[in-house]
Amino acid sequence: MQERFAETEFSHAMAPLAVGNLTFRNRILVPAHTTNFGENHLPSERHLAYHRERARGGVGAIIFESIRVHANSLGRPQAVCGFDPACIEPFRRITEAVKAEGARILGQIIHLGRQVEGDFERTVSWGPSPIAWATSALPPRPMDRADMDAVIEGHVLTARHLMAAGFEGIELQMAHGHLLQQFLSPLSNNRDDAYGGSAENRMRFPLEVLQAVRAEVGRDFCLGIRLSGDEYVEGGITIDQAERTAVSLAAAEKIDFFNVSHSAYHASYSLASQMADMAIDPEPFRSLPARIRIALRSRGHDIPVFAVCRFNTLAEADAIIAAGGADAVGMARAHLAEPAIVNKTVEGRMNEIGTCIACNQGCAGMLEKNLPIRCLVNPRAGLEGVWPELATTGTRQPKRLLVVGGGPAGLEAARTAAERGHIVTLWEKQDDLGGQFRDAVKMPKRAEFRTLMEEQIADLDRFGVTVITGKHADAGSISDFAADAVFLATGSTPVRTEFAGGGKAFTIVEALDDPAALGSDVALFDRTGEWAALTLAEHLADLGKKVTFFSPAGGIAWRTTIYSTLANLKRLREKKVRIATLRKVTAFDGKTLAVEDLSTGESELHMGFTGLVAAEHNFADQSLFKQLRHLAVPVRQIGDNLAPRTALEAVYHGHLAAREL
Repeated sequence: MQERFAETEFSHAMAPLAVGNLTFRNRILVPAHTTNFGENHLPSERHLAYHRERARGGVGAIIFESIRVHANSLGRPQAVCGFDPACIEPFRRITEAVKAEGARILGQIIHLGRQVEGDFERTVSWGPSPIAWATSALPPRPMDRADMDAVIEGHVLTARHLMAAGFEGIELQMAHGHLLQQFLSPLSNNRDDAYGGSAENRMRFPLEVLQAVRAEVGRDFCLGIRLSGDEYVEGGITIDQAERTAVSLAAAEKIDFFNVSHSAYHASYSLASQMADMAIDPEPFRSLPARIRIALRSRGHDIPVFAVCRFNTLAEADAIIAAGGADAVGMARAHLAEPAIVNKTVEGRMNEIGTCIACNQGCAGMLEKNLPIRCLVNPRAGLEGVWPELATTGTRQPKRLLVVGGGPAGLEAARTAAERGHIVTLWEKQDDLGGQFRDAVKMPKRAEFRTLMEEQIADLDRFGVTVITGKHADAGSISDFAADAVFLATGSTPVRTEFAGGGKAFTIVEALDDPAALGSDVALFDRTGEWAALTLAEHLADLGKKVTFFSPAGGIAWRTTIYSTLANLKRLREKKVRIATLRKVTAFDGKTLAVEDLSTGESELHMGFTGLVAAEHNFADQSLFKQLRHLAVPVRQIGDNLAPRTALEAVYHGHLAAREL
């Protein structure tokens, strides 16, 4: 290990940090983030493998995800409870594994309040007031004294079990719009008793919980708070209020750290800011921990403050620590994409790091679906116990592999197979590699796909893949190559929709290649619900065009994630993109657009459109695959050639095929 490199380049991030009675070996941590790896509300072996690998990767501390303190806060079977003593033994296996790798292990304890409507457990949600978090949500039961006592008891019991399981610290969740923040925020608390009204009253119940947990764990046990610095909702918590709350809490009880985040579970931009995707600038969020750190120190509270939100590199973390903006930095998605980001960085192996691109497809997208989280950049995420690291899976019988197609799936398959020791040749018909990544990056809001594309391409050279571009592949040339295996990664093609009236309907790719041809007033008809159409609407608006978004469904972007689309919708509103749902385009003559109102069956005529884009799911041509099968070529389809999906599936299929070779 190149220790001198670490000391000189990342001296602030790699310095030890005293946090209560603990010492973190460095100032990088994996903050609590829901994985959906739980089994029957208990931590699983999947959790163990996931966190052990990140501890082995060099991180200073790990905060285990949202450990529920009460039955009506579970929400789904994958949610992990702390109030049941059955959790102690599986938790102990995890804490021992993490500590054996040199990292500290803390647990976040939480009641989600109004976010949990009880569909799985048939419970009733609780909140300070009967105010729903979204139009589609149910209002919670306003809590009475007995409910509040039950929540306090649940926090205490959970803390007791976590200590018994070997956790070295606890983070009390007062952020992200969950129950304790619901009491803190005037947005969700309109009580007229001692727990509502003034800021002091709204803090009363969270403080009671904090004091009860501190009494349970003792003065010498590490206990901190996760706090939202701003809710980013009109009428909600602001940074000024958050500063006062932090100072008041620190004055009232011993607190060993503040982990400063932002947002609330509120169906608005606020929720999308919590896991800011590649279209959102994270810089504004990074001022929040600095403000709270200054406020605490000005009142004599020398308490470590952690910062979070889209820190992709140790250099970014080091810079904010050096500037006094935080004492430590949480990197969740960065560790999802690269478990060994700390070790690889300080050892000077940056070219081996898989960089998070904040696509939110495998993490937030799966979280919303109540599925185990994944990662587009790192197909091993969540499968650490099943798929060993590639460095340990080298083949003893190298095969000659021909990969046909240099898009996301082909690139992933080629680099993975070559890293395992196979002899790989890649053919690409275009002059450049990248496939549909090259279309995506034409839109600035999706430009970070370039990072993944460039890392995949760089690995081809690093692992010795023979790359031939401008190569047309047919059944004969593939058969003549006589490879031991062929991966067909030729992708998919856009489908052109023909409408009555004879007017041209552009595909998304054509619209990106020649947006000027669309004119100034554009209709976008989307039957996919995917990221590409959603981003294109904003991209065209950014180019100064008037855009109307037509959708045959009752909404738009139904195959994306609310954790991003709530921000998209805010930006589309600001850019005056008109959204017309339950509308089906039926005809276009180049000027007049005919649209069917699917709610009534009536027809509408819209005048003045200068261009139409029709977004359809792509088509995968199976003819070459069938020819190869007929010739008995050992061929396997991957990515969009197998079935057109998103980059998340394409990269996974490419990686899977290479592992199974």
